[in-house]
Amino acid sequence: MTDTAARLVLASTSRYRAELLRRLGVDFEPCAPGTDEAPVAGEKPHARALRLAIAKAEAAAGTRRDAVVIGSDQVAELDGTLLDKPGTASRAREQLLASSGRQVDFHTAVCVLDTRDGHRHVHVDLTRVRFRPLRDEEIARYIEREQPLDCAGSFKCEGLGISLFEGIDSSDPSALIGLPLIAVARLLRNCGVALP
Repeated sequence: MTDTAARLVLASTSRYRAELLRRLGVDFEPCAPGTDEAPVAGEKPHARALRLAIAKAEAAAGTRRDAVVIGSDQVAELDGTLLDKPGTASRAREQLLASSGRQVDFHTAVCVLDTRDGHRHVHVDLTRVRFRPLRDEEIARYIEREQPLDCAGSFKCEGLGISLFEGIDSSDPSALIGLPLIAVARLLRNCGVALP
């Protein structure tokens, strides 16, 4: 940690992550990291999330020498199969049908990179979501109403998606939305960012 005040950079253009970070009452600059998110063969889901969170932070840090950069990534896993953002209603339907009555693990990684001293602070959160058994018409109605096409696992837990679950096991409820704020706050304090 250094004494020089740093600007805060969020290595993401995700509106969900920006909304979450605003909860901490800090000013920040969003930045598109332009990171290649192609999977690596044999990579475990938590390792992929962490690799991408670090890569995003490092890419957004670029030549900035006065910044604290936050990179984050989330990987959803159903029995070892990755559930990416569906992109289409038909893929969202497939994901939700596969998740019906089952548990999906969400690995949400964060990397806070302090460019003033080069220190990198990381954390990976594990959230387990238990889906209730879902009927076809419930899935169709949900997708039509919420359009969760840009969300890993095809739901928005901060919205109507919460009705799809039997339970959520997590130490940080914000992690499931895309940014584990409890860890982010701790890591920012480690970098000298004043938070309550």
